[in-house]
Amino acid sequence: MGRGRAKAKQTKVARELKYNTPQTDFERLQRELGGSSDSDRDDDLADDRWSDEDSWRR
Repeated sequence: MGRGRAKAKQTKVARELKYNTPQTDFERLQRELGGSSDSDRDDDLADDRWSDEDSWRR
């Protein structure tokens, strides 16, 4: 029974995505793609810590 309403909503969303272009913040995108954040560096340090512990097994 509710299929008509769901289909209408999906059609509306699809039409908005097709015809309306969102404003892109190019400066933010450049910051994200250009460098690593502090959280990325923390992950790299954690990986290095584990690799040192496993080196004795080889």
